[in-house]
Amino acid sequence: MVRVAVLSAGSWGTAMAKVFADAGSDVTVHARRPEVADAINHQCENPAYLPGVTLPDRLRATTSAPEALEGAAHVVLSIPAQTLRTNLAAWTPHIGADAVVVSLMKGVETHSGLRMTQVIHDVTGIGPERVAILSGPNLAREVAAQQPAAAVIACPDESAAAALQQACHTHYFRPYTGTDVVGCELGGAVKNVIALAVGLATGLGLGLGDNARALLITRGLAETARLGAAMGADPLTFAGLAGAGDLIATCSSPLSRNRTFGEHLGRGLTVDEATVATKQTAEGVMSCRAVLDLAAAHRVEMPITEVVSAVIAGAVSVPDAAAALMSRTPKSERYDV
Repeated sequence: MVRVAVLSAGSWGTAMAKVFADAGSDVTVHARRPEVADAINHQCENPAYLPGVTLPDRLRATTSAPEALEGAAHVVLSIPAQTLRTNLAAWTPHIGADAVVVSLMKGVETHSGLRMTQVIHDVTGIGPERVAILSGPNLAREVAAQQPAAAVIACPDESAAAALQQACHTHYFRPYTGTDVVGCELGGAVKNVIALAVGLATGLGLGLGDNARALLITRGLAETARLGAAMGADPLTFAGLAGAGDLIATCSSPLSRNRTFGEHLGRGLTVDEATVATKQTAEGVMSCRAVLDLAAAHRVEMPITEVVSAVIAGAVSVPDAAAALMSRTPKSERYDV
């Protein structure tokens, strides 16, 4: 039986821990709060993040990261992107020499512009053949409820990706494999920013119809693909689960944290107030500036990301942001491609 350590007892970490356990893996979740660990161990539930979802008996929790990591063949990381470096520095001595580290995180480090797998390499010294990314249209509540879902596991080592695929393949969760780590990570990070834009427009009460939502989604996908091309990603990745799939789900669902955060801003809440109202981390809020910096470094135009970043920074109002996007100079649909 494969040992899996999931470092996070948040909604997505817990949902994926359940997937690994349902697939037959021996899973230990690291929880920061003792009451969360106790609930998982004694009630088979995480009421703080996934109330009403029954967790498998073989899934257990601990507040000790070294205990969770002991003997783990797969180390699954699902913490806020901006806390990864600090936490990982403490965890690294306890990660097994042959363990494969899996990122569920969808963000870009603010001060460095590094993707999450790059931060993992930087902190741990682990080579790319042992670091993977799992990404796709995966709303935690739906996955935990065993509603059909799929994802891409990308790793330069195809055998490592295949082993992970086997470890989390269930009747309701279908993982595919790939090697385009850059494309999968960019798709996951930028889609959060685009979902903020959809939420802003919805919360502002612009009468956002299906046409307008499709406009934001497709133009958001276009700017994601432009950045991906400049950074060496496979363009086909953005037409798949980690690209269009994840973008559509995050922009369309009321379960999306980033869309919800954007709606709060659109209704007039400040960033601090929207953070409290959303309750969980909306990665696009912290990552939008870092994504825009990446775009500038690669000379890529990303107008939606630029406007969202300005709103988050308080440099432009939500109504002015919407007007700025609609008043841009007309271009060829495939400019800069």
